[in-house]
This record gives sequence, structure tokens and C-alpha cells, in this order.
Amino acid sequence: MVTATPVHDLLAIEKLREQELEEARIIQSAMLPSHPLHEFDLIISHEFQPIEEVGGDYLDYFSLSDGTIGLYLGDVSGKGLPAALYAALAVGTLRGIHKTGQRPGRVLSLLNERLLLRGIPGRHTALQYAIFYPATGEMILSSAGMPGPFLLRQHEIHPLRVAGIPPGLLPGVVYDELSVQLEPGDSLLFCTDGVTEARNADDEEFGVERVQELCCSCYANTPLVLLEHLFTALDEFTGACRQWDDMTATVFHYAEP
Repeated sequence: MVTATPVHDLLAIEKLREQELEEARIIQSAMLPSHPLHEFDLIISHEFQPIEEVGGDYLDYFSLSDGTIGLYLGDVSGKGLPAALYAALAVGTLRGIHKTGQRPGRVLSLLNERLLLRGIPGRHTALQYAIFYPATGEMILSSAGMPGPFLLRQHEIHPLRVAGIPPGLLPGVVYDELSVQLEPGDSLLFCTDGVTEARNADDEEFGVERVQELCCSCYANTPLVLLEHLFTALDEFTGACRQWDDMTATVFHYAEP
């Protein structure tokens, strides 16, 4: 004989689940930068919008002991709490690697090796990792499975293409690096594919071209204002249409001295 669960017990279970998700959201927020970075002639800001209480996107930017600035943005496979847990694993692993001062390509290779050791079926992460050298204005970056990033210089936008296999899929992957000489006034937009693949009620994607057009029209704004324009445009484009992926972006601005 099957006995139905009393309504008050179901309500208690649902309340507990909501409390646990709220705690998970707070923990995930603690893994994100707490405020924009202002250092040397740099300004870095971000926007993080999970589609559920927690999500699989993650990012950070930070100063390293050798005087360089590091930045990463990632997107794990899956959605919701399982994705958030895997994102926490990726972040913890990354933080144990980048503090050693490894170059971006080596960081992604080490992350790939260590995630494979965990052996979690069906899980991997797209990722971009960059290091900026304030003394020279050079940025070196590696990318695996992510759109862009996009270099904004005056009224022109230049997609920077660096291919790579997302860490956590295949052993022995070697990641290419791209060197970019930044000029004062340049900005770089890093975003997850939840931004470019956001859809409206007609099932039309927001797309890379709209991202580029918006960046060109807002090139003179601060990173925070540029992000506000981007996510306002996303809200207007998607309307009430439910999205299926987290949306995260960060803007790196090399300010005029």
C-alpha cells in the first residue's frame, strides 16, 4: 500500500530545498569578485546572471605576486546546482594553479589534467584565461570553447580567436596562446555563450554581431556602463522568453594614463 506524503511535509521539504539553494547562492557569490578592480591604469568589472538560483558560470580577476594581473571566465556543462558544484571544483583547482605564475596555456593544460583525475562523467568546462603585463601592455591569453574575447579599439571591434578543447574532456591537450599588445583606451569583453546565444520569442539568437555593434556604440564608456548597456539590450531582446543558459560577462579596460 502506497501512503501519500502529507501536504505539510511536502511544504517543509520545499522550504528546506529553498533554504539550501539560497545558501548555495551565497557560497557561489563568495567565489566571484566582490567589487571592480582598479589597479595601475586598469579597470575590470563584471556581470553575472544565472538562470536559476545558482549556475555554472564562474569568473575572477586578481593581482599576482609578480605584478601581473590575471583574469579567467568559465562555463561548465550543465545547469543549476550540479553545474554550480562542478564550477566550484574548477575554481578551486584553478586557484591552486594560477598562484604559481604559470602561463595561460600551461594553466589550461594543468586544469585539464587535474579535472580528468576527478573522473566525473559528462562534465567539462569551457574557459578563457589571460595574464596582463602592466609594464609592457601585453596580454597573453588562452581559450577553450568560448566566444571571443572581443578587443574594442576606438570604434572598431576585433574578435580574438584562440581555439582549444574544453578542459575535462581529453587527456594530453596542449593549449595555444595569443599575445595582444594593448594600447591605452583599449577594452576587452569576455563573455560566456549564454550572452551570444540568448534567444527571443522568435527563437532568434542575440548573436555575436549584436554584441559587437553594441560594444562599438559604447566604446567610450566605463566597463560598468558598457556592461549595463549590454545586459539592458539582452533584457529587451529576450523579453519574457525563458533562457536556458547563464549569462556572464567581464570587461577589461586599459585606461588612458
